Amino acid sequence: MNNKPFVMILGIAQDGGIPHAGCGKLCCQKSWSNLSKRKLVTCLAIIDPISKQRWIIDATPDIKFQLSNLHSVSDSDKTLDGIFLTHGHVGHYTGLLQLEKAVLNTFEIPVFVMPKLKRFIESNQPWSNLVTSQNINLIKLTDQSKVVLNERISIIPFLVPHRAEYSETVGFQIIGLNKKIIFIPDIDSWDNMDTSIENLIFENDLLFLDGTFFDGKELPNRDMSKVPHPLISQSIKRFRTLPKKQKTKIKFIHFNHTNRVCDCKSTEYKQLVDSGLGLTKEGMKIIL
Repeated sequence: MNNKPFVMILGIAQDGGIPHAGCGKLCCQKSWSNLSKRKLVTCLAIIDPISKQRWIIDATPDIKFQLSNLHSVSDSDKTLDGIFLTHGHVGHYTGLLQLEKAVLNTFEIPVFVMPKLKRFIESNQPWSNLVTSQNINLIKLTDQSKVVLNERISIIPFLVPHRAEYSETVGFQIIGLNKKIIFIPDIDSWDNMDTSIENLIFENDLLFLDGTFFDGKELPNRDMSKVPHPLISQSIKRFRTLPKKQKTKIKFIHFNHTNRVCDCKSTEYKQLVDSGLGLTKEGMKIIL
């Protein structure tokens, strides 16, 4: 990586991780007993080796493991230089509790949030205690407004349609010296976006996109319309006419434990590979 800023993938799983609580089915059996099969909850780090600054997108239930993995590739006197939150679902912000006085006891770590999520954190315990105890400093984001991290890296939040029980949801565009990267781990569908997903693909160099479920058969005992996500099988059909160069930019992320695309021996994995699209792996690094 030399001294160029880069992003690193610290997790690829849906909010519950892999293995998933209460799951004794084949999809989780190996990962209960074999640590190498476990997948951490979706998280992306932004790292500048020169300034030794590090930011993460989303504070997951696996944050302690992710901070350890981050420290192994980028040493710093600070825990983090900031945390950007996509939204208020359990896998994306509950790791903030590791910052409170019983654990890390951090001091005013900047936490960048959209307005509704800011109000939620300020108004509800135990999250509000992080603010009053000065463990975190909430900084309000604005849709489509650039945040300059330093002279080499910027980030832009943009609203996306997703279940809004507690907060709005954003994706992020990360802008480096040579690349622009899109991060959308959660979205209801590729429709109703302010900018079409196809435009984002053509305008950016790499996209980490919601791949929670491969198809509609994964939750037989639940109504999947209550947990909407763009199915990978649907995305394969939607993006099939894209030029090969554009398809290679797409990497799916945020996999539910039921998603067989993570098994390289599965037919789902083969369908994905044959489509020209890709999937994200933990530890992946991309120079900005």
